[in-house]
This record gives sequence, structure tokens and C-alpha cells, in this order.
Amino acid sequence: MALANIQLTQKDIFEKNFKTGMRGYNQDEVDEYLDKIIQDYETFQKEIDRLKSENERLRQQQSGDVRQSRSISQQREPAPQQTAPVRETQTNHQVNYDILKRLSNLEKAVFGKKFAENDV
Repeated sequence: MALANIQLTQKDIFEKNFKTGMRGYNQDEVDEYLDKIIQDYETFQKEIDRLKSENERLRQQQSGDVRQSRSISQQREPAPQQTAPVRETQTNHQVNYDILKRLSNLEKAVFGKKFAENDV
């Protein structure tokens, strides 16, 4: 709907006076019809105002969502770099523990219980 093409407002319609002649229109019928037109214009204007405010709200929400999305993506980028050394360290500790346990078992098998008892 192109708002620039609207020629009348509800006020223009309300204030319009028709000339009456001997065989003119019934004034009551014209008034009733114009009242309906005024109501329609008021409804259109309310809907336009509501849509404008909703449009503005959605634009603000969208700009806020974009900012929040950027913030979240910036926060997520460093996280994998920080967790990688922790995982690597945990893996290294597990590997070291496994090697020491195997070495201990090997020493027991090769040198017997005596060596294991002297080592403690």
C-alpha cells in the first residue's frame, strides 16, 4: 500500500460537507457511509502504527542479536585453544602412568619379587 497515494485523511472525510439539491443524496445515508470510511481509515492508521513499531522493535532485536552473535563467536574462538593443552596434558599424564605401570610389571617379571621389595 503506497501511503503517498492516499488523498484523504479521516479528518478530511469527517469535515467534508456535501451540497444538497432538490434531488440530491440522502444526507443520513451519506453520513453513515462516511462514518464507515472514517472507521476504516482509523483502523488502517492503527495497523500502520502498530506495524511501524513492530518493525522498529524487530530491527533493534536483530541488531542486538547480531551483536550478541558476534560476541558469542568471539568468546568461542579462544576456548578450543585453551582446552587443547588441558586435554593434551591429561593424555600425557595417562600415557606416563601407563608406561610406569608396564615398566614396574616388567621389572617384577624379569628380576622377581626381590627387586620390587628392595626398591620400596
